[in-house]
Amino acid sequence: MLDRGTDASGARKMPSWVPQGAKLYLAHTEQGSSIRELARASGCHASTVLRRIRAYEARRDDPMVDEALRRLGCRIAPREKAGSNHQETAMTSETLTTNVAEVTDAQLRLESLRILRRLCEPGAVLAVAAQMDKAVVVRDGDRADPTRTAVVDRPVAEAMALKGWIACDAPGRVARYHITKAGRATLSALVAEAENRASGFGDAHAPFAATDEVRSKEAAPKRPRYSTSESPLIALARRKGRDGAQFIPNDLVRAGERLREDFELSQMGPRMTQDWSRFLTTPGGGDGTGGHARGFEAARRRVEGALHDLGPGLGDIALRCCCHLEGLERAEQRMGWSARSGKIVLRIALQRLKRHYDSLGEAGGMMG
Repeated sequence: MLDRGTDASGARKMPSWVPQGAKLYLAHTEQGSSIRELARASGCHASTVLRRIRAYEARRDDPMVDEALRRLGCRIAPREKAGSNHQETAMTSETLTTNVAEVTDAQLRLESLRILRRLCEPGAVLAVAAQMDKAVVVRDGDRADPTRTAVVDRPVAEAMALKGWIACDAPGRVARYHITKAGRATLSALVAEAENRASGFGDAHAPFAATDEVRSKEAAPKRPRYSTSESPLIALARRKGRDGAQFIPNDLVRAGERLREDFELSQMGPRMTQDWSRFLTTPGGGDGTGGHARGFEAARRRVEGALHDLGPGLGDIALRCCCHLEGLERAEQRMGWSARSGKIVLRIALQRLKRHYDSLGEAGGMMG
């Protein structure tokens, strides 16, 4: 079968996350396998195989889908010109530190959870330029310039586009992508899986490959405890003070979003639910710059530095509302605070957090 990678499709040379339809398409276009041959190998009718191949050919107008297929085609059938020619750009496999074919299942799972959550927020799109090795999630605000909320390696974004979790709104010099129904269904499955792992039921989740061609009509997993459409901080930022101004200005929102981005990058989520207080009390929390560390370790150090600077109380509310996405009422109850006091403390925490990041400057690893 093609799924096992034992036939002429070249699937054995591809990551397990590559959709079955894409494998069929590449086997036909890059290796020259006939429709009937692929139908026999996959156990499908020839018309079904042809329909899947045509579906992926039609999707090559999407720049990241086209680039992902081209890179995968080069992997299974190396030659000077592999894949489509009509949308070749200056971006080549050699210009990226990571090829889409080298994206692992675990990496795609982790990054998709982070990025799809961001794309569910109102006004959020993923933007990518032809010659950039990163894609960014930006969210349009009501009054301010668009806010950058996440950054992801381009090969991971290409994998998400190939799987149909994101789709292109406006192809061009800077292409913009939105989350699809399949992406929302996948996000729900990933959130439920993460909650199961945190609760000790990590072995009970369905295989990740089962979401390759997820259908919205499939049974939905257990609803997460919070809405994936927006964080409590964004909801609070819409409130107005007595003078009509925003209760939490956009610069404070950006500070909270910056903490959340580092928190997600550091992979502290499931492990921090029980012992997060140690980051608020450990002496010598560092300056939060991360030194020479990179990636997850640098993000972890930045979070530790920020929480240590905030200290108990302010750090508690910032961690709960910005990172764990707890609502204010729930945070107040769990911390034993009086009703409606949380929003005042949160605003003070964000002001202190902004001052912390301002003092770090470029050394603090600002997104972007």
